[in-house]
This record gives sequence, structure tokens and C-alpha cells, in this order.
Amino acid sequence: MSVPGLPAESASPVRVLIVDDDPLVRAALNMMLDGAPGIVVAAVAADGDEVPAALDAYGVDVILMDLRMARVDGITATRRVRARPRAPEVVVLTTFDADENVVRALRAGAAGFLLKDTPPERIVHAVRTVAGGEPILSPRIVRRLMDRVVLEAGVADRARAALARLSPRERDVAAAVARGSTNAEIAEELAMSVATVKAHMTRVLEKLEMTNRTQIALLVHDAGGD
Repeated sequence: MSVPGLPAESASPVRVLIVDDDPLVRAALNMMLDGAPGIVVAAVAADGDEVPAALDAYGVDVILMDLRMARVDGITATRRVRARPRAPEVVVLTTFDADENVVRALRAGAAGFLLKDTPPERIVHAVRTVAGGEPILSPRIVRRLMDRVVLEAGVADRARAALARLSPRERDVAAAVARGSTNAEIAEELAMSVATVKAHMTRVLEKLEMTNRTQIALLVHDAGGD
């Protein structure tokens, strides 16, 4: 693991950890992001097993995580990251968007994914977006990904059982999230305040033991919802 020099001109930049086993990819992402205003590369790592030490040593807001690595893959590393208190957001890097491992990473808590040939300006935008607490995947893209993946036996039953732990109002909120509705749109649709929607959202995430809205959308899809 190496640590690039940190610029001093930004008071609170988005701090990024790059995790990829390809040195050329690491170098390209490092150069691209470290030159973007408001972003600094806090550290780089060559494998998922280096992530915990990097997080312990350096403040990180967003991780760009390769999916396929030799010792600890991106899915396992993402799951471990998202289980940490005040976990950084994770965006997985992949070569093919049809890879079923992308869906597995989203289930593990990733905020989205980027193809490795994504234009630099879109990668910069994605980092800023997830750092601001927003996912970079629309429910339409999530559904398209899910349609390419053959569900394992019992997934639908387990998803329905998980949703059954929610109250009827919480299930309404979860269904709206799966449709891509914002908190304001959910509030209008269900005739409640935005603050109440946020409170329901917090309870939904806690009951389902999830960390973001994309995981909720995937669960609703697994259960056969729209």
C-alpha cells in the first residue's frame, strides 16, 4: 500500500481510497482523481486485504474497489467495509456490467459501480455523488442488472420473509424506494412529512440490517416487487 502526497489547498476534500490489483489502473485513477478539484487520493491498495489498515490509518470518504483480486475480492472487502462504524461509501470497479458479481457487491452495500473504461469526468462525478450520500444507480439500472442474474433457490422466499418484518407503512416506503422515489416524492405519495419518511427509512434499514437504498431496491426486486 502506498500513500500519495496530500494537497493543502482544500479544507475538506473528498478523500478516496483506490483498491485495484492492476498497477496501471491504480496509477491512472490516482492521476485522474488527485487532479480533480475537491478530491484527494488518501491511499491506494493492491488487494482487498489491505483495506482495513488503510481505513485505520487514513480518513477515507469513498473507496473505488476492484471486484476481482487475488487474496480478498471486492465483494468480501465491501461487506467488511460496510460493517464498520461510520463506513465510507464503496463504488465497485468492473470490466463488464453484466457480471453477476456486480449485483453481489450491491447486496454487500456498494453504492454503485463503474466500468473501468468510464470517462474520467464521470468517475469524478460519481465520487462526488456518493460522497454526498447519493447512490449512482437508478432503480431502472438495478432492475436491468437483476434481470440478467439467475436467483439462487430460496432467495425470493428469504426476501419476502425479510420484508414481512416491516410494518405495512415501512413496506410502503420500501416499495417506493424500489421505484426510485425520493424522500420528498415518498412523502407526497404517502401523505406524510419528509421527516417521517426519513424516520421510516432509518427503521427499514435497521430492521433489514442494510446500509443504503440500493440494497432495499434489490430486496424488493428479489421478493417479486416492482
